[in-house]
Amino acid sequence: LGLSWSQRDTQALLSTTQTMELRRRDYHVERPLLNQEQLEELGNRGSATGTWQWRNWFRCSRARAYALLLQYLPVLTWLPQYPVREWLLGDLLSGLSVAIMQLPQGLAYALLAGLPPVFGLYSSFYPVFIYFLFGTSRHISVGTFAVMSVMVGSVTESLAPDEDFLQASNSTVDVAARDARRVQLASALSVLVGLFQVGLGLVHFGFVVTYLSEPLVRGYTTAASVQVFISQLKYVFGLHLSSRSGPLSLIYTALEVCWNLPKTVVNTLVTAVVAGLVLVLVKLLNNKLQKHLPVPLPGELLTLIGATGISYGIGLNEVDVVGRIPAGLVPPVAPSPQLFARLVGNAFAIAVVGFAIAISLGKIFALRHGYRVDSNQELVALGLSNFIGGIFQCFPVSCSMSRSLVQESTGGNTQVAGAISSLFILIIILKLGELFQDLPKAVLAAVIIVNLKGMLMQFTDLCSLWKTNRVDLLIWLVTFVATILLNLDLGLAVAIAFSMLLVVVRIQLPHYSVLGQMPDTDVYRDVAEYSEAREVPGVKIFRSSTTMFFANAELYGDALKQRCGVDVDRLISQKKKLLRRQELKLKRLQKGNKLVKKDTSISINVNTGITNIESNDVEGSNVKVSAENELEDIAAGDQEDAKAPAMSSLKALGLPQPDFHSLILDLGTLSFVDTVCLKSLKNIFRDFREIEVEVYMAACHSPVVSQLEAGHFFDASITKQHLFASVHDAVIFALQHPRSGPVSPALVS
Repeated sequence: LGLSWSQRDTQALLSTTQTMELRRRDYHVERPLLNQEQLEELGNRGSATGTWQWRNWFRCSRARAYALLLQYLPVLTWLPQYPVREWLLGDLLSGLSVAIMQLPQGLAYALLAGLPPVFGLYSSFYPVFIYFLFGTSRHISVGTFAVMSVMVGSVTESLAPDEDFLQASNSTVDVAARDARRVQLASALSVLVGLFQVGLGLVHFGFVVTYLSEPLVRGYTTAASVQVFISQLKYVFGLHLSSRSGPLSLIYTALEVCWNLPKTVVNTLVTAVVAGLVLVLVKLLNNKLQKHLPVPLPGELLTLIGATGISYGIGLNEVDVVGRIPAGLVPPVAPSPQLFARLVGNAFAIAVVGFAIAISLGKIFALRHGYRVDSNQELVALGLSNFIGGIFQCFPVSCSMSRSLVQESTGGNTQVAGAISSLFILIIILKLGELFQDLPKAVLAAVIIVNLKGMLMQFTDLCSLWKTNRVDLLIWLVTFVATILLNLDLGLAVAIAFSMLLVVVRIQLPHYSVLGQMPDTDVYRDVAEYSEAREVPGVKIFRSSTTMFFANAELYGDALKQRCGVDVDRLISQKKKLLRRQELKLKRLQKGNKLVKKDTSISINVNTGITNIESNDVEGSNVKVSAENELEDIAAGDQEDAKAPAMSSLKALGLPQPDFHSLILDLGTLSFVDTVCLKSLKNIFRDFREIEVEVYMAACHSPVVSQLEAGHFFDASITKQHLFASVHDAVIFALQHPRSGPVSPALVS
């Protein structure tokens, strides 16, 4: 098989310099024609030796135990090799910078979760230090995050609403009892989230987040940021709203805010606006002086200190403040197992979303700095952070994009920066936390809203997705609308279900094409897309853009028959009808011949019986000869009738013949084979052979060939000689061996 490349083809693929070099050469590739049998013999193909990974899991040895220890406690791998002189200063500055951000965000996101602010500080200490021990990403900042906090808040407010804690005496809310109940719910939720994440990590289920596409995650986080924004309006305007949960709760909350705008507390609104403007100005200044500042200006911390000082010094009337922040750590508390049944659905959704956000950021930084993040170990690390944090009354956490960027940009190299930030938060919890008791809640709301800028900017995805991929745009819009209308947990379920439905639709509606040969090449492309591609005379090449399995096997067969330009089913039906007519005609002829033989025998016996043999010897002899001749004629007629079934070709039956003698199935996209696929392929061979077209397969991968063998696909009528290494091999063979005449059960060689 000779393959030659023209100068025109190479010029389209190579640079000018390479093309001029190729002009001095003449490339000519020769190799034998290879079907699957020849390819296996040439390459000495054997069965792949399977590695039983589960056997290694149950081996007990010192080396195995040490390997498991290093696998699940990565800090023992990198900390002994930590370059103190090169990295310690950067990690120290980075840890202090992140801690300065953790303080205001922890206080603010605790309010977002419906909890007292001090529990945001707890959630910024315990999980961060646990991740330092078990995490594999060197740059993400684990801790409180807006999306996770609002998901927790939707759970706590729905299961512990204000209405359940109204005091009978004065119809006011018992805040202490409500907060205690919500803390119990949040800590139990964190434990359950941790159990889900650790369990999924131990069974190596980290790939589950691959089913959360980027448009889905971005649409979901954008909707969550809108929900966060609306939930903070009551603190900005100083309103007291009823707590809502469930479908359409966001719409009702927004309408309630609008109805209560005349009740706005002016002092609270001014405080929030001034704090927001200060935060925005500091962020703009940091962006402008980024190259000249060793660390960003701590705008959030400065705003909190200033607002707390003003509130303490002059006393802002009618402005809600954070209130008492107890000093010291709380003792561990076991969660109530009775709550798990009510929290299991929300816990799984929070576990998946939190891990999806963390692993996506972790992989971004790992790719940027040239190291690897283990998705399964990340699940275990986040799970242990949430599990142990839940025991110490923390709420579920993930990682923050803004803090992670600060940790990286200020010189952070490892999770030593995270450990330093957690120790700094510990000092605040033990000694400095009570200083922020007079901090206005409106300032914390301003901190939250300003930090939503990055997620709200994701609305620009609509324009880019409209230009690049409108199916992804549809996923983004459905996720956003479902999350806004149905709340965070149901919205995520609808988004995943819709995304999976689109995958099924894409698989069931692939692109089918008839291929033609590009001039002077062994390359075959869709004749509908490439005007220079020409179909090989007498050969039809069919290709699907996706694998064939039970969901689209019937569609594959229908598309194949349609693209071939021949009504295969009708042609087979007409052929069978004509063959049945021939069979009935043959039976009638055979029946008539038997009657004729019987009548002739009777006539001979009668004539010879009534005749005097002795007196009419000559006449009797003539009758016998005549009868024998008649029997010979009938026998000859029977032999001609017996040949009728052999004349079953389309041409002999007067039926139209296809304009091609060979069909080649390009199976390069086939990734696996199921029983429905096997049956469909066998039916294709059977149907096209009925209309005198030989079928070949090409470009099957080795795993697919093994599955075909395991499914007993190859037999006497379909052998590996029907399977070729490439489409071009199959084309050359089909041209050398065109089908003609009746269908043969074996390959024509």
